[in-house]
Amino acid sequence: MMKSMRKYMKVGIILHMAFNGLAGGEGPILESLRKVVKDDYFDVVEITHIKDPEVRQEAKEMISCGHMEVIYGGQPLLLMNGLNVNHLVEKERRKAVDMLKKGIEEAYEIGAKGFSYLAGNYEEETKEESFQALLKSSAEILTFAKEKGDMPITLEVFDYDIDKKSLIGPVHMAKRLAETLTEEFDNFGLLIDLSHIPMLHETLDENIDPIREYVLHAHMGNTVIKDENLPGYGDTHPRFGFPGSENDVEELAAYLKKLMEIGYLNPENRNIVSFEVKPFGNEDSEMIIANAKRTLNCAWELID
Repeated sequence: MMKSMRKYMKVGIILHMAFNGLAGGEGPILESLRKVVKDDYFDVVEITHIKDPEVRQEAKEMISCGHMEVIYGGQPLLLMNGLNVNHLVEKERRKAVDMLKKGIEEAYEIGAKGFSYLAGNYEEETKEESFQALLKSSAEILTFAKEKGDMPITLEVFDYDIDKKSLIGPVHMAKRLAETLTEEFDNFGLLIDLSHIPMLHETLDENIDPIREYVLHAHMGNTVIKDENLPGYGDTHPRFGFPGSENDVEELAAYLKKLMEIGYLNPENRNIVSFEVKPFGNEDSEMIIANAKRTLNCAWELID
C-alpha cells in the first residue's frame, strides 16, 4: 500500500500485555506507559484497572500529554478475579457485573474512548441459560455506561474450546448476541482479534463477514494451537513469527485487507487496531513491541 497506514487506522498497543505484571492494577505502570507514550508509532494505548488513584491520575495526564487516545480493557477484571458475567448462580453473576461497573467508572475517569469485556465459561447442556444470563448482564452494563456518557462498550470474541473457553465464542453466537443487544442499545459492538480467529476454527471470511456491521474494535496478535505440547500453546499472544505459531506478516496483511473490505479501515473514519502481544519467558517487552511494529510495516506493504 503506497498510502500511509495512518490514513486508514490508529495504531494502538495493550499496555498490560506488552509489559508483564500490570494486569492486576499494580506494578511499573507509569514506567511502562511512559515508554509507549514517547513512541510516536502509537496513537492509542489500551489499559486496564489501575489500583492507586494517584497513579491513575498521573497516567491520565501522561496520555493526554502524549496526545493519545486510551481504551479500557475490562477483561482482566474478570479473568484475574475468576468472575463470569454469564454465571448461572445469580450471586456470582452479580459480582461480575458489579466489577465491570467499577471498571466503567474508572474508564470514564481516565477519559477512555471505549471499554471491553468478555463472556465467561459455560456448560454445553446449559448453554442457552448462560446466553440469557449474558444478555441480562450485558444489558445492565450497557445501561450503566449509557447513563454516564457515550463511551462504546465492546465484547471481545474469544475461543470456546481451547483456552478461555468463552461462550462468545463461535461466530453464530457472536452474531446472535450483537443482533439482540443492538436492537435496544446503540453503544454495543464486538471486538475481534486476529489471534483468536484460528482458535475459533474459522477463516477470516467465516469469522468476520457475518458480524461485519457490529465490529467496533480490533486487535492484532498471534497464537500457537498446532500442538498443545508446544511452547506458548493457547491464548498467550506470543510475538509474530513465534515458532509453531499461526500469524506472521502474510496473515496480518490478509486481516488488514479484510478490515478494509468491511469498511472498518477507511480514510474517512480512522478506527483503532491495537497490538495484543506478550513477552514469552524472558523475552524483552521493547523487543516484542519492535517485532510487532516491523510486522505491521511489512504487512502494510503487501496490501494492494
